[in-house]
Amino acid sequence: MSPHSFPLPLTVNCSIVFGDRPMLERPAAAAAAGFERVEFWWPFDRSVPADADVDAFVRAVRDAGVTLTGLNFDAGDMPGGERGILSDPRRATAFADNVEVAVGIGEQLGTLGFNALYGNRIEGVAAQEQDELARENLALAARAAARIGAVALLEPVSGTAAYPITTAAEAVAVLDAVGSPDLKLLLDVYHLAVNGDDPSAAIERYADRIGHVQIADAPGRGEPGTGELPIAALVEQVKAAGYTGPVALEYKPTTAAPFAWLDAFEGARA
Repeated sequence: MSPHSFPLPLTVNCSIVFGDRPMLERPAAAAAAGFERVEFWWPFDRSVPADADVDAFVRAVRDAGVTLTGLNFDAGDMPGGERGILSDPRRATAFADNVEVAVGIGEQLGTLGFNALYGNRIEGVAAQEQDELARENLALAARAAARIGAVALLEPVSGTAAYPITTAAEAVAVLDAVGSPDLKLLLDVYHLAVNGDDPSAAIERYADRIGHVQIADAPGRGEPGTGELPIAALVEQVKAAGYTGPVALEYKPTTAAPFAWLDAFEGARA
């Protein structure tokens, strides 16, 4: 089975699937594997990178002949445990500046969604203050994304105890509080499952709020088939519920053939 015969458009997260390659080689690696669409976590080490670095990234995506369907806003020091800066009062200006850079990149490369990680709870800052700022910044991000026909996304995340958005219901409560039609739920079946939130139930309840879908198996965050999640059934369910956007492969490859599971997936659908 090729990416072209998947029941929904496929996009591959180059930040994790091709994480062992230099950043600027990853779009070409995805194209060589047969993908027409890619997504990235924030690919720079600062909120506002140098123009030359932005130009090099845009050129690498264009030269590979792929579309950048998704891009994270700057999430801070991810390897160090940070998961977003938009609820941090000390970085409000940095986030606003980053939004403009990210949307500028997306406008050039056809980006559909921008993932705005909420941010960990910060010692010494009241949760209410963080939440108020988060809502303001999510609204700002949604307005900026809408300028280019895209949406901002809010994602429940696992593995970080200080991250306060762990279930689909918690994310949707924030969406409701912000009240923007241009802010949607990023439904990552791996994170939901690890957090004890049933992905199938989340799809059934919040289908109309989903702006993007990511898949990895659980436990382990490997390719579909390496864990216990019914990935094929979940993809069919979200499609039947009306979702027509791309499904992102956001997993840690466990073999030298990280896309061989697509053949088994086709068999599961037959």
